[in-house]
Amino acid sequence: MDLQMKDKLALVSGSTAGIGLAIATALAREGARVIVNGRTQAAVDRAIADIQRETGNGALGFAGDLSKAEVAEALASKFPNVEILVNNLGIFEPKAFEDIPDADWMRFFDVNVLSGVRLARLYLPAMKRANWGRIIFISSESGVQIPTEMIHYGMTKTAMLAVSRGLAEAVAGTHITVNSVLPGPTKSRGVGDFVETLAQSSGQSFEEFEANFFEKVRPTSLIKRFATPDEVAAMVAYIASPLASATTGAALRVDGGVVKSAF
Repeated sequence: MDLQMKDKLALVSGSTAGIGLAIATALAREGARVIVNGRTQAAVDRAIADIQRETGNGALGFAGDLSKAEVAEALASKFPNVEILVNNLGIFEPKAFEDIPDADWMRFFDVNVLSGVRLARLYLPAMKRANWGRIIFISSESGVQIPTEMIHYGMTKTAMLAVSRGLAEAVAGTHITVNSVLPGPTKSRGVGDFVETLAQSSGQSFEEFEANFFEKVRPTSLIKRFATPDEVAAMVAYIASPLASATTGAALRVDGGVVKSAF
């Protein structure tokens, strides 16, 4: 299927590894001009090389911490006409509720929520002038089913759903769509490393840990395994495309059926 994305300028925040890199690669494969973002130039350069090797297409790069206002403004100054914005930048950290200080609540909000809010605010005027654009927030099933082991993370993912729906309402009647995507447990780099560490500490193989995790921790999963970043990226690529023009204001699940709801 041709997703009609040739030469569309796309920015994927936090895209040097994991889900972000998979999304950037999927968009590049469809012919989009992709801006890769990470905190360091070395990480950005490696991701660009990976995308070139996987797709045969090059990519642009911007190194910097997009949770900082001045960095986001510098990015918008360098690339002012982004047409597809994928707000993927995010952090997670298991921690008991009583051990989460105020500073952690603010840090998680700044990185996971405000970075996307700020980028949307910076790029929306150009999208309005062109009367076309895509804004996508990478939320999580944790925004619907708050994990007790990281409530501060779940809070940010719920906030992203609110921002996404509100912004979609704000651009009603235009050719700009705003959606959120909710991955379930996914074997991204960070999660994969975390799971491997837990598996080793309990004397299990990854496969044994995975089976136990979906039996006891996420028993509502219908696929009974971790999703891959590419499976999430496939959904995002479609939503970013002109073909998805009638999909907006939606919270789209790529959760393996973890959320036990038909809606």
